[in-house]
Amino acid sequence: MFRKSILVLILSLVLGLIRSVAAGDAIQIKGSDTMVNLAQAWAERYMEKNPAEFIAVTGGGSGTGFSSLISGTCDIAMSSRNIKEKEIALAQKKGKNPNEIKVGLDGLAVVVSPKNPVSRLTLAQLAGIFSGRITNWKDVGGVDQKIVILSREVNSGTHVYFKEHVLRGNNPNSREEFAPSALMLPSSQAIADEVASNPSAIGYYGMGYISPKQKAVFVAKDEKSEYEEPIISNVVSGKYPISRPLFIYTDGAPQGAVKKFIDYALSKEGQEIVLQTDFVPVK
Repeated sequence: MFRKSILVLILSLVLGLIRSVAAGDAIQIKGSDTMVNLAQAWAERYMEKNPAEFIAVTGGGSGTGFSSLISGTCDIAMSSRNIKEKEIALAQKKGKNPNEIKVGLDGLAVVVSPKNPVSRLTLAQLAGIFSGRITNWKDVGGVDQKIVILSREVNSGTHVYFKEHVLRGNNPNSREEFAPSALMLPSSQAIADEVASNPSAIGYYGMGYISPKQKAVFVAKDEKSEYEEPIISNVVSGKYPISRPLFIYTDGAPQGAVKKFIDYALSKEGQEIVLQTDFVPVK
């Protein structure tokens, strides 16, 4: 009897998906790995309220989201950065019109192993570490040990933001790059796992990924400024210096099922989910 009930449930879910696709209500969301957990939480709650509709969420990075939106293989692109001019030009060439919607805010956490004695770093020190100019932990108050640099891959909006705002200090004329020795990892979770197992490692990701297995470093704008923790209140106040907006993009103004889902994401309940997943609501 129990197996029969499970089979009926599976068949019902499959039939619901088929009906959703047939009705044009299946929504494909792709892009920023930082936003995957948030989008999945939205999707799960939304589908509970709208069982006839189906939403699929996959990551791959902000660049992947834009590529999918431009190629027409997703309805919503998640991004932790603004769309680039060249991406807009390519979209327009393909007959697409990227429409930007801000859905939350995020603080980028810089993390090390809990075994690492270093707990505070300035933006200049971070730029020195990730560019390869500072190679030993002893040079920033730690033990005599080579620093292992972890970064997201170049397709990631998190990678782009960190490079522009930390390595290049928001200077459009800077050409600073990550050190050639930096290990480019495919996801925020991969960085979290490596930091947890490697006392010499340092990496960065959206603060929603912080766990007791990593230690978030307090960051200061310069040596004369206060060192701030990557927590929601500090992102809201602007005290934490590595913060950014989170976006979703659609092809033109959202309509139909896509608009209904985005309206939910921006609703009071949707923005409470933003808070529950350790991001900062825009409303």
